[in-house]
Amino acid sequence: MQMFQDFLDRSKQLNQAPHQLKLEQLPFHAPNQKYKIIHQGLMIPNLPAPLHYLNFLSLIGQPNAPMLRNDSAIQTHPLDTATVLVSSSPHMVGQLSSYSVEKECYFKPALFQFGGREQLEGHFPEFRVQRLDSELSFDLRICTTPVISYFAKLRMGLADHWSLLCECSGQLQYKQQHYQIQQLGSFEYARAINFPYLPLAFFTYQVINLQQQRQLLLAQVRDRFNRILQSRMYLRDLSGGQSQLFDEGVYFKVHRVYPAVMTPNRQSMYLPREFEWCYSGADGTRIHIQAQSRGDFKFGLAAGYVGSFHYQVKINDVEEQGEGGYCEYIDCRALKWQEKNQAEKLGDHLANPVPFLVKKEK
Repeated sequence: MQMFQDFLDRSKQLNQAPHQLKLEQLPFHAPNQKYKIIHQGLMIPNLPAPLHYLNFLSLIGQPNAPMLRNDSAIQTHPLDTATVLVSSSPHMVGQLSSYSVEKECYFKPALFQFGGREQLEGHFPEFRVQRLDSELSFDLRICTTPVISYFAKLRMGLADHWSLLCECSGQLQYKQQHYQIQQLGSFEYARAINFPYLPLAFFTYQVINLQQQRQLLLAQVRDRFNRILQSRMYLRDLSGGQSQLFDEGVYFKVHRVYPAVMTPNRQSMYLPREFEWCYSGADGTRIHIQAQSRGDFKFGLAAGYVGSFHYQVKINDVEEQGEGGYCEYIDCRALKWQEKNQAEKLGDHLANPVPFLVKKEK
């Protein structure tokens, strides 16, 4: 299966190949005749308390994949539905907005408007994202860099998903409090044809800003049979202008979970309370992350949640810790994959070299 995935998805080769990236050559456009599904994202971790993180996530069109589709947001039909999730760590009630693409959105090459609330405009290398809202508002400048990570690059132009290391600055207002932001972030874009069906059921993605202008991305994707489709780490360095990919021997484990929640789509899932990542490379590179969720999960990332966490990171012999790791988590697998006994977990470990362990909270 892995050989087939690597043949269909060229992202691994692109991440490993040295090249000079020209930002203006990256795809960045609204839905068109071929690409019906468009995603844009800005994630800014490690902000001062009480913010801890900030995100802006748009999904134009609702894909035919369990973990990517929010049926509760669809008012007319899936391709006419755009959702925008904007959140930070403090309590929020209006983080998710749903719009009719035809009646409430306006798109052109350098401008994306979602109702009268959110707007993303600009072109490489600089963009501006704004939100006007009584609960959470901001006006941020995004300066993208050529430090890129490819999450997906399917053959025949079926889908692309990339992430650029970026520098973000501007003002944010949460209720009556004002904040000045200047931080590294991740600016992302994805496009895809409207696949008839994608058996994607589990997704987790974390972003951590490290010292010395570095950033760590962590991602794992599984199908509805609990098989790992992708398990990766990306270590990015702004001063060095490079991104390293680690995709063999990347382990993700959840040690404790919160009680099961029921999403607006009537999907039961457990959200992670304590989890870890580890990587051990043949060249001697060692990466280990321990994380403890803050419990500030908010629904609206497709069929799942976003939140933040405390973390301890060790890369080789260098250790650091922080309070503002950023987390995305969607689990649309049947609960049998989350409530397995130890004998079943052992069988999975023997069949699958990247174990995913979940224990129900007592």
